[in-house]
Amino acid sequence: MPRIPLTPPRTLLMRIGSWYSRRTYGKVLDPGSAYGHNSRVLYTYLSLERRAAKWNRLDPGLKHLAVMAAAARVNCSWCLDFGHWEGRRQGMPAEKIAHVPRWRENRRFFTRPEQLVMEYAEAVTATEPEVTDELAAELLTLLGEAALVELTAIVALENWRSRVNSAFGLTSQGFSDSCDLPAAS
Repeated sequence: MPRIPLTPPRTLLMRIGSWYSRRTYGKVLDPGSAYGHNSRVLYTYLSLERRAAKWNRLDPGLKHLAVMAAAARVNCSWCLDFGHWEGRRQGMPAEKIAHVPRWRENRRFFTRPEQLVMEYAEAVTATEPEVTDELAAELLTLLGEAALVELTAIVALENWRSRVNSAFGLTSQGFSDSCDLPAAS
């Protein structure tokens, strides 16, 4: 049960956001409804998300695994549900996505770079962060400076998402369920 009502005031921003959300995702996203109780916070958050979506120095698959690993570390069920759907939309195998929360026990599904990225995402997410010089140096060599900056920033953004969604009590919205439906002929 959400800790904040998902029925925000019907401001112009909420009406536009709800229309866009239904058009893009098939439903209004619960986090947007929660943020809708404060238009300035909603606007700032949407602006950040819109700009972050344009970051392109890190491989999209690695970025997605980092986001999922951070969400799993925070234990945000809403984020994991949406992340499963988003990963499938990007063409990532469902089996790989399903193993992200316990990737260390399922290393065979992940390449060495993927494992390093998920390890880094968990280390950044830890309170207090547990990033080692060795891990950062290995990723810097593997990814380069611009991609490492992007990786760090996207993990921090996912921490924002996951921690806010968890604090609001948001849980699965059924996105991963739709991944199991057979494709239309």
